[in-house]
Amino acid sequence: MLPETVSDGRVGYVLKRYPRLSETFIVTELLAREAAGEDIAIASLGFARDPRFHPGIAAVRAPVTWMPEIHGTPALWEVLRAAHRELPGLPAVLPELMALPPAEAVQVLHVAGWVRSAGITHLHAHFATLATTVARLASALTGVPYSFTAHAKDIFHDSVDRVALRAKLADAHHVVTVSEFNARWLRERFGDAAARVHAVHNGLDVAGLPFSEPRVRGGRVAFVGRLVEKKGLADLIDAIALLRERGRPVPLDVVGGGVLDGALREQAQVLGLGDLVTFHGPLPSDRVRQVLREASVFAAPCVHASDGDRDGLPTVLLEAMAAGTPCVSTPVTGIPEAIVHGRTGLLVGEREPDALADAVLRLLDDAELRVRLAIAARAHLEERFDSRVQAAELARLRRAHASVTAQGLTAAPAAAGMEAGR
Repeated sequence: MLPETVSDGRVGYVLKRYPRLSETFIVTELLAREAAGEDIAIASLGFARDPRFHPGIAAVRAPVTWMPEIHGTPALWEVLRAAHRELPGLPAVLPELMALPPAEAVQVLHVAGWVRSAGITHLHAHFATLATTVARLASALTGVPYSFTAHAKDIFHDSVDRVALRAKLADAHHVVTVSEFNARWLRERFGDAAARVHAVHNGLDVAGLPFSEPRVRGGRVAFVGRLVEKKGLADLIDAIALLRERGRPVPLDVVGGGVLDGALREQAQVLGLGDLVTFHGPLPSDRVRQVLREASVFAAPCVHASDGDRDGLPTVLLEAMAAGTPCVSTPVTGIPEAIVHGRTGLLVGEREPDALADAVLRLLDDAELRVRLAIAARAHLEERFDSRVQAAELARLRRAHASVTAQGLTAAPAAAGMEAGR
């Protein structure tokens, strides 16, 4: 059933940088909300410097306003002077504003001005870091409610400021996080401050992703993700080495880049896997999906990293499931909400290369199992991870508590940014 069409008010997305190739889930979310009838505008706190392009970006209708990046106290003083005339809530927010680095404080003021000039009635930020800091204070300045989506590193990493996160949770109209695991984790640690946390899975345009049964594939394993500790690629490389020792050379395609790129390439070479492990580097979305469609197995051996970081629920894992590629992963955070062991995929323990090798081999050798898991995985996505379902839930949460209203959406302060509508 299609979601109810929503057209009341205007949602302003606050994003650190837009568009970013690594954040295709945001583009999918924007497209689904627009398709459901929501009016959306985007405030980007900086320019995206990635020359690669995701084709879905061109379909987003929301106008984008890039906030000026201004540094230094004199610039802050000038923007404060202009904001004082336009934002009656400024005195109450000033102590928190002045505690920020000048560049961030200026962006808060510019976003507040944008809220008023663009007719924004609700703010939404992605990631509980800078974008939510800006959205929270812009909300306080304008009276327009805000919400945010919490993902993984922004709540789990050791560097997270727990005091600031508590304030963001407590002040938000509502909070979205990408898994039931995350929601429970936040409620357990922040109590009443997290009372308005809701689990809403990142969605896929499932209907737009072609499915093919994996009965006959090329016998390759695929890994797609950033080359960082929490993705667990080191364990997968070890598993490929174990398979070779068993007399089963299995080719592995690695897509992505990151700080461990050099170390992981060296690991593959030391293990004598130069002919089996291919490092492709980052690829555009169409090439990523081609790699997923051609693989017999997709592996996402995620782990709890030594710095506390971990994955929330990798979007690429869902994309592999949608493509009909059988998946093996680990029970980290929200992954078991997508990979139900033995029904929609296989799960093995963290940092267990032997078990990972066994699971990969099991999938490679059993075509009936591959097909059964793939069909069930696709049905599971259609029911729980479709972007239309996500959009309907986000709209419902925005409409809730309608007594929260905006205050005076009038003129904006000076230098409200550069807008590019399409």
